[in-house]
Amino acid sequence: MAKPVSIEVYNPNGKYRVISTKSMPGTRWINLLIEQDCRLEICTLKKTILSVEDIIALIGDKCDGVIGQLTEDWGETLFSALSRAGGKAFSNMAVGYNNVDVNAATKYGVAVGNTPGVLTETTAELAASLSLAAARRIVEADEFMRAGLYDGWLPHLFVGNLLKGQTVGVIGAGRIGSAYARMMVLSYCFILTYGQFLKASGEPPVTWKRASSMEEVLREADVISLHPILDKTTYHLVNKERLSMMKKEAILVNCSRGPVIDEAALVNHLRENPMFRVGLDVFEEEPYMKPGLAEMKNAIIVPHIASASKWTREGMATLAALNVLGKIKGYPIWSDSNRVEPFLDEKSSPPAACPSIVNSKALGLPVSKM
Repeated sequence: MAKPVSIEVYNPNGKYRVISTKSMPGTRWINLLIEQDCRLEICTLKKTILSVEDIIALIGDKCDGVIGQLTEDWGETLFSALSRAGGKAFSNMAVGYNNVDVNAATKYGVAVGNTPGVLTETTAELAASLSLAAARRIVEADEFMRAGLYDGWLPHLFVGNLLKGQTVGVIGAGRIGSAYARMMVLSYCFILTYGQFLKASGEPPVTWKRASSMEEVLREADVISLHPILDKTTYHLVNKERLSMMKKEAILVNCSRGPVIDEAALVNHLRENPMFRVGLDVFEEEPYMKPGLAEMKNAIIVPHIASASKWTREGMATLAALNVLGKIKGYPIWSDSNRVEPFLDEKSSPPAACPSIVNSKALGLPVSKM
C-alpha cells in the first residue's frame, strides 16, 4: 500500500476531487476550483520533485483530475492509476509537455492540458536579459564586486560586447522567438531567423532576414537565442560541430529545453574559447549540470526561471486549473489556445471552456464556438 502523502485541503466536502502536486502562485486558481464544487488537495511534501510512487499515493482510489509539473514523469503508470481512480483530466503547469506521454494519456481517455499564451513575453524577457548580461559580463562583475576585489577603474576591466548594430540569430522563431526578436531590435540589432517566423497581426514590424539554414545563423550571428520545441529532431541541435561554426566571441542563449544543447560539448567549447559566452535557463539533465559548467566564468546559469514573473506564474496556475475543471465539467475546448486573456481577466468569470488540451482531437472533444 502506498505511503500517505501530506496535503493541504480546500473545500473538503466538494463533489470533485482535484489534486495539485505542488503549491502554485496566487489564489485565483484555488477559488475557481472550490467555487465549482471541487475538493482541492495540494501536496505539501517537502520534496522538489515527486516520484511516480508519491503521485500514485496522492491519486488514491478516487480522483477526478490532477494538476502536475514538468519535473514529473507522466507516463503509462500514472495515467493508468489516474484512470482507475476515475480521473479524466491532467494538466501540466507549463507550455511544454515533453514529460508527458500523450499517447498513454489518450489510451486511458485522459485529457492533457498545457498553458500556452501566457509565457511568451516573460520568457522572451529573460532571453533578452541573458543576452545583455552575457554581452556586458554583468554576473562576473557582480561577483568581482562582492568579493571585495574592486580597487579602482581600469581600462580593461570587464570589457564586453556592444550589441548595437550586431546580428542576432533566432533559432525557432515562433511566438517566444519573435517576441525576443522585437525586444532585441529595439537595441538596433539585425535579426536573422531560422524556423517558422510569426507574423502576428497588430505587432510592430521587425527588421529581419530568414536564413536559408541553421548553419547560416550559426556562422553569421553575434548573439543566438534558441527557442525550438524539444523533440527527436531538436535533441542536441547545438552540438560540438555546430558550436565550432559560431564566432569565437558569440553569445548563445537557451530558454527553451536543456537537451537542445549537447551540454558536455558546450562545457568543452566554453573552456577552449574564453571569449565565447552562454546564458542558460535550462539544462540537459535538470536539476543537474554537466561537470565543469558551474566553474565556467563565461557562463551565466539560472534555475529555469524564464516564466517566473508573478503575472505569468499566476496565469499558468489559473490555466492549468481551468483545463482540469473544464474537462471535469464537460466543457468544450477553447478554439485558440494562445488567446488566453479571457481566462485571465480577474474582473469577470472565465469562459466555460478548457483553455488548452493537446490531445483534444485524438479524444474527439468538441471545440467551443466562443
